[in-house]
Amino acid sequence: GRELGMLDSLLSLGGLVLLWDSVEWEGRSLLKALVKKSALCGEQVHILGCEVSEEEFREGFDSDINNRLVYHDFFRDPLNWSKTEEALPGGPLGALRAICKRTDPGPVTIALDSLSWLLLHLPCTTLCQALHAVSHQDSCPGDSSPVGKVSVLGLLHEELHGPGPVGALSSLAQTEVTLGGTKGQASAHILCRRPRQRPTDQTQWFSILPDFSLDLQEGPSVESQPCSDPHIPPVDPTTHLTFNLHLSKKEREARDSLILPFQFSSEKQQALLRPRPGQATSHIFYEPDAYDDLDQEDPDDDLDI
Repeated sequence: GRELGMLDSLLSLGGLVLLWDSVEWEGRSLLKALVKKSALCGEQVHILGCEVSEEEFREGFDSDINNRLVYHDFFRDPLNWSKTEEALPGGPLGALRAICKRTDPGPVTIALDSLSWLLLHLPCTTLCQALHAVSHQDSCPGDSSPVGKVSVLGLLHEELHGPGPVGALSSLAQTEVTLGGTKGQASAHILCRRPRQRPTDQTQWFSILPDFSLDLQEGPSVESQPCSDPHIPPVDPTTHLTFNLHLSKKEREARDSLILPFQFSSEKQQALLRPRPGQATSHIFYEPDAYDDLDQEDPDDDLDI
C-alpha cells in the first residue's frame, strides 16, 4: 500500500513528470519502477529509448511486463543512417506525434530515456512545444476523439543542463522528482502542481528491489546518528593552546591594579601642571612675521576679501 501511494501520486496527475537524477543518485531504476507500475495497471506504455540499448532497458522485467511495452529504439541508429524500414520518420519527435494520433482512448504512459539526450540533440523550444502538445493532449478542447490520461516520464541528468532549459522544463512539468539521499539511502523530493491548487511537496525514502518494485522506508532517524558517550569526559579545546584564556585570582588582582599609560591619576596631573622646585622651566619667544596681522579690530584684513 505504501508503494502504491508513492507511485500513484506520481502517475495520478498525468502530464509531464520530470525525474531529476545526478551522478551520485541515478534515476533510471525509478523510471523503470514507474513503467512497471503503469504496465501492471493496464495502460499503454511507450518507451523512447535513446541513451541505453533496448536489451539493457528491458533487463530485470519479466516476460509479462516486456510484452506490454512498446519500445521505440533510437539508441542503435539515432540518425537513421542505415535507412531501415522500421525506423520511424521524424526521429523521437515523430514518434511522439505518432503516439498523439492514436485512436485508443485508454490511458497512455510515455517514458523518455532520456530527456537529457533529447535536449542535447534538439532545440529546447522545439522539444518543449512537443512535450506540451503531448502532455496536454487529454485537455485539448478542439479534439473530438475521446482521449485518456497521458503521462510523460522524462529522465533528466541535472549536471548536464544550464538554468535556461531547466527553468523551461520545470514550468511545463506537473510533477518534479529530485533524487538524493544520505548514508546510502535514496530519497525522492516530490513537488506536485495541481490545477487551481497550491503546490505540495513531500520527501519519500525508498529502495528499488531487483524486480523494480518500490520499497518505501523510513528516513534516517536522529537516534541512528552517532552521539557522544556520557561516560567519556568532554575534551577541553583550550588545553593545548600556546596562550592562556583563564586568569588566576592573583593575576586578576594585578590586572585590575595596573594603571594604563593613557590614564591620568591626580598625582600625575599635579606633577605635570606644577613643576617641582629646581625644575627647569621653558619659555616661548615669538617674533612677528611681516605678514602677521596684529590688528585686533579687523583680524581678517589679511584675507584680501
